[in-house]
Amino acid sequence: MSTQPGNSGARDDAPGTDNDASASQGGAGQGGAGTGSAAEELRGWFAGRLPGDWFTAAPDIRVDREEITIVGALPAPETAGASDAERAAAAEGRIRRFREETRGRRIEIAREAEHKFRRKVSWGVTCDDASEMFTTLSVPVMTRLRQAERRVLDTLVDAGVARSRSDALAWCVRLTGENADAWLSRLREALRHVEEVRDQGPGSA
Repeated sequence: MSTQPGNSGARDDAPGTDNDASASQGGAGQGGAGTGSAAEELRGWFAGRLPGDWFTAAPDIRVDREEITIVGALPAPETAGASDAERAAAAEGRIRRFREETRGRRIEIAREAEHKFRRKVSWGVTCDDASEMFTTLSVPVMTRLRQAERRVLDTLVDAGVARSRSDALAWCVRLTGENADAWLSRLREALRHVEEVRDQGPGSA
């Protein structure tokens, strides 16, 4: 299965259009996160670049070949004794305020990171029980399927579960991720260990 960068999906925060993330090419690029050490460099760069008063703890930073996703936790509003509806509204308001007040800084940081790491930057936050992604990146994935596999996708389309084969394939990937999260986490951890061992091998210096 090969991937190739494409136009982003629903996004509303990119430079030049009052949005966060500027266009850049996917792939390893300069300072990319293709190895464990490069991923550590990327996370270290953001740790030093992000303002210290934005989030209550270090943000969750995830990276693949095309995208860097940053999700930080905002301090919960003071809502002692408030109803669930009031708490939800307060969290939504705090998220909106953060989004508007930090838009310019986030655009600047995203541009620097995309130039350095050759990946799109997506932003999101959590506040109390609420979470919101400000930007997302949708990348087409090209693959070849045999007839039996295509019939699975067509069944999902015919049943109204998905609108198209592409949507059906994305649905299958999401379902696998939800039901095999623990196994995928162990697999990712094993891959990180392989990368660390590879970096320590002969000629790594």
